[in-house]
Amino acid sequence: MKLLHIACSPRVQGSHSARLAQAIVERLCVLHPVTQVQLRDLAAEPLPHVDGAYADALAGRQPAGAAAGALVRSDALIAELEQADAIVLGTPMHNFTVPSVLKSWIDHVLRIHRTFAPTPEGHKRGLLRNRPVYIAVASGGMFLGERARQPDFLTPYLRAVLNTMGLHDLHFFVLQATVRGPDALAAAWDDALRQVAQLAAAQPAPLELQN
Repeated sequence: MKLLHIACSPRVQGSHSARLAQAIVERLCVLHPVTQVQLRDLAAEPLPHVDGAYADALAGRQPAGAAAGALVRSDALIAELEQADAIVLGTPMHNFTVPSVLKSWIDHVLRIHRTFAPTPEGHKRGLLRNRPVYIAVASGGMFLGERARQPDFLTPYLRAVLNTMGLHDLHFFVLQATVRGPDALAAAWDDALRQVAQLAAAQPAPLELQN
């Protein structure tokens, strides 16, 4: 089983989303015969924003020169997704949604005729094989539950993006209230790690082991 671990936090140390994602990786390594964990650290090696050449290529113009080169990075990132049996994504919530480094990654991999195709009815059909995606989200405030006091544009957006590419087996793990003081933080971590511990062998088997 090959894992793709995508990290998004700008914090080198003390990142809650990174710690939670790592806990998920370690749990999966216990449950499944993981042979490789590939790390894509979007904060340590941020991707450039897509440029005009990339947009021209997606608009259907013949890729040549700069346009062809603009697709090379996108092809490499999509290949990482295709080669993974499961994906672990760790991200903080920034201003109610995904951080900019993650948005740039999305712009490179959510690509017409490569990870999705339009239908005659105007829908989008995912072109990637479905596989488990484990998403660790850390937030300073509360965006889920009865005590939620802020909007959540992150989880529905990620769900829409991943579903569009054909990834439907999504598992969200949430760590909230990280800035509410030590007691609230400790309680939040207890809850988050309980979520991770509930990952069991009943989870879908690695794709290469399925019939």
